[in-house]
Amino acid sequence: MRCPYCGGSDTQVKDSRPSEDGAAIRRRRVCPDCAGRFTTFERVQLREVTVVKRSGKRVPFDRDKLQRSIDVALRKRAVDPERVERLVSGITRQLESSGEAEVTSEAIGELVMEGLKGLDDVAYVRFASVYKNFREAKDFEELLGTLGGTLAAPAEDEASADVAPTSRRRARQAKP
Repeated sequence: MRCPYCGGSDTQVKDSRPSEDGAAIRRRRVCPDCAGRFTTFERVQLREVTVVKRSGKRVPFDRDKLQRSIDVALRKRAVDPERVERLVSGITRQLESSGEAEVTSEAIGELVMEGLKGLDDVAYVRFASVYKNFREAKDFEELLGTLGGTLAAPAEDEASADVAPTSRRRARQAKP
């Protein structure tokens, strides 16, 4: 394994342990040339999967690209990194075990959207807005309608709709 810092090819493994529920091995490495430390992951790859893009171009499936796109959708969201890793691993395993040598980018996008919908609604909307190339607010409204939940809690009545929750609480406490 080459050192990402100096490019040295003679790195040493200092520590190995199972990761991702035993689906991967995490290795801590050190470079004797520059003393740089870094982590690598070793995973089983069932088969080579080729992604067919919308343009018709064929590229090899890249797990890291999938991870990055999900990370962008989840930016500044409080989601456990283990859950994100399970989502990425699950999608990767599903693609590799499907028996198909070629998978469309649309199919991968749908798998990501399905996973994000169960993980975080905001990340789901963010990813969908880019994936489905939203052009106007109506596109967001239609997508939000598919989430099934209401966007805001219903107001107690018309007059209290504009009152802050703490003000409502104080008003209730003041009543005899």
